[in-house]
Amino acid sequence: MIAQTLLAAAEEHATEAEGNVILPAPYDLLWSFVIFTIIVVVFVKLLLPKLQKVLDERAELIQGGIEKAEIAQAEAAAALEEYTAQLTAARAEAARIREDARVEAAQILSEARKRGGTDAERIVETAQRQIEAERTQAVISLRSEVGSLATELASRIVGESLADDARQQRVIDSFLDDLESTVKAKG
Repeated sequence: MIAQTLLAAAEEHATEAEGNVILPAPYDLLWSFVIFTIIVVVFVKLLLPKLQKVLDERAELIQGGIEKAEIAQAEAAAALEEYTAQLTAARAEAARIREDARVEAAQILSEARKRGGTDAERIVETAQRQIEAERTQAVISLRSEVGSLATELASRIVGESLADDARQQRVIDSFLDDLESTVKAKG
């Protein structure tokens, strides 16, 4: 029953509005225009400034971020340049230190060689003096032994005593001189 009532009402209404199906009634157009105008005014007066403010803030944030990024990039480039300069200076300093160490090592080596040469000369000189002293002592010892043997031998050959010191010394000296001249003549 309700369905029949609704169908009847719809048929009545369809017959009244049979005018233009595409174009709505003028009062519908008027009220639609008024409501659209109110919505546009509210949008332009209230929502559009807030939206514009949010967009401006975002633009400022983006611009600030870009500026910060450019500043950070410039700082990074400056830091890289400074680091490169410090690295170059450090390498130059290391090269200078190495060169100084080489020079110092050569100097120390030269001084050690000089000291070694001086020490060797001193040792050789001391050894020569010691050898000369021992040679002199050996010659003196040998002279006295040879002299006493020569005196004893001469006493036996001559048959007289050569106990007198002066006479003994003359005989020893002449014997040794003859012996030295013989050795020099052979050598």
